[in-house]
Amino acid sequence: MSSNSIKLLTGNSHPELAKRVADRLGVELLDMSVFKYSNQETSVIMRESVRDEDVFILQTTCPGEDLNDHLMELLIIAKACKTASARRITAIMPNFPYARQDKKDKSRAPISAKLVANMIQRSGCDHVITMDLHASQIQGFFDVPVDNLYAEPLTLRYIRENFDYKNAVIVSPDAGGAKRATALADRLDLNFALIHKERSRPNEVSRMTLVGDVKDKIAILVDDMADTCGTLCKAADVLMESGAKEVVAIVTHGILSGDACEKVSNSKLSRLVVTDTVPHEDKKKRCPKIDTIDVAPTIAEACRRTHNGESVSFLFSHVMV
Repeated sequence: MSSNSIKLLTGNSHPELAKRVADRLGVELLDMSVFKYSNQETSVIMRESVRDEDVFILQTTCPGEDLNDHLMELLIIAKACKTASARRITAIMPNFPYARQDKKDKSRAPISAKLVANMIQRSGCDHVITMDLHASQIQGFFDVPVDNLYAEPLTLRYIRENFDYKNAVIVSPDAGGAKRATALADRLDLNFALIHKERSRPNEVSRMTLVGDVKDKIAILVDDMADTCGTLCKAADVLMESGAKEVVAIVTHGILSGDACEKVSNSKLSRLVVTDTVPHEDKKKRCPKIDTIDVAPTIAEACRRTHNGESVSFLFSHVMV
């Protein structure tokens, strides 16, 4: 008999985060298996009923060869729940895949983020929860409700607890992140600086210019993701040359692909702070400068509020303890 309770499911992308969210909610992860056949097709076995239940599927995306597999796992799990008569299906995607392919920025370029949105809806998802989308307009690609949670409250708490933040300045590593950085600076009542960068080709920065004063200050770089970390490391060089006392980077999604860990280790960054929207425990072993902010309490509270029909916007400005 249905209890219309929270049923939390996860694939193979980030089981540690799913377990922490389940613990915060006081529920057990649904008993299920996600596996591959010998021909590399993905399949799902659910050993519990989800009929008329409120289903939440936590599935992020990791860098590397598994990214598309993890997306496919989400779609197959959602479809399995839909055909099993779940009352509502919510996809929790802390790191939204293909988010940087959100516009046609050159001839014949695909808008892959829109394609991913269509696939998620066609699989049967009625609601999406994500965090710090690379471009907010991705929410408009969906015809179902999308809650874009912010890491800003967690970032504010981390800065207040770990730095002499009154002697700091918030820095955006590019013009695109200026809005994010100014919002953070306003909340902390701090000054703001901006680095203008010119790219010779994708993922490669050719020249950077600082706009603002960081002399004898702790420069706190803020961004939504750290991929190859080339931008952050070059920005740290520019800030130290401009007289900054220390340079720290705080980003939401620690993609850290390729030799990013080695770049950070050899850079002038004193610390790289990332949330655990993407699993990175193996990266922390390679780079001692990496520190982690846990997003499980925020995601768990978003699930609880969604299930109970309460406002999720409370989480845009408050931290769950």
